Amino acid sequence: MSSELLDDFNYKSAVEALLFISEKPLLLEQIKTALEGLDTPKIREIILGLKNEYENGSRGLRIEEVAGGFRMVTSPDTALVLKKFYKQRDAQRLSTQALETLAIIAYKQPVTRLDIESLRGVNVDGVVKTLLEKNLIRIAGKKDIIGRPFVYGTTRQFLEYFGLKSLDDLPKLEEFTPLEAGCRRQPSDASGVLPLTGFTKTMDEPAAAAKLLSLSNRPEENSIIIEENKDGEPAKTETADRQS
Repeated sequence: MSSELLDDFNYKSAVEALLFISEKPLLLEQIKTALEGLDTPKIREIILGLKNEYENGSRGLRIEEVAGGFRMVTSPDTALVLKKFYKQRDAQRLSTQALETLAIIAYKQPVTRLDIESLRGVNVDGVVKTLLEKNLIRIAGKKDIIGRPFVYGTTRQFLEYFGLKSLDDLPKLEEFTPLEAGCRRQPSDASGVLPLTGFTKTMDEPAAAAKLLSLSNRPEENSIIIEENKDGEPAKTETADRQS
C-alpha cells in the first residue's frame, strides 16, 4: 500500500470490511498482512472499539473473539427472524455418541482410540472417522507404546464449533481427579494439545458430552454447525443463526 493511500486510508473501515467478508475467524497477523503499516496492538484496539460499537448499539451484527481470532456474527436478537428465513435449511448436528466421544477427546487429549473405548465401552471406529471427516479432531501423533497407536486431539474448528477462545475455556468437570496434588491441565506444546498424564481414567462421558452440548445447542447464540452434502461429505461451516 503506497504512502499516498495511507494518508487518507480509513483503517477502521478496512478492518471492519475484512471481518465482514471472512468466513473464518481472522487472526491479528492476517489482518496485519493485509494492512501494511499497522501493528497488532493497534489492530486489536480497532477491533475492540468496533466490538463495543456493535454491542452498545441496536445492530444486527456483532464481533466475537473465538479460536484465537475475531469474526463477525449476527446478533442473538435476530436469531428468531433468521431461523424463520432459513427454516428450510437442514442442519446436521452431532449425535449423542459423537458428542460423548468428542468430549473424551477434548478433555483427555492426546488420547488413543483404545483409551476412548475403555471409557465408552463400545467400538468408536465409526464415530472417530466421522469426527475426523468433520475436522473436529485430528491425529496429534503416536503413543510411544507397542504398536504405536495414533493419539487424537481437537482442532481449531472444534473451538469454532463450540465458540471457545481456547481449550482453557472448556466447562470445568469435577469428574477428573488429579493423580498428584496441584496437578493442572496445561497444553503440552504450542499446538494446545493437553497431556493425558496426571489424570485418572475415570470420567462421566455423558456429563462431559452434556457440557459440550450446552455450548453447541444454543439457539440464541451463534454456535457453529456443520452441514453434510448429499454424498455425506462435510460441507462449508457457517454460524447457526445464519443457516438454522
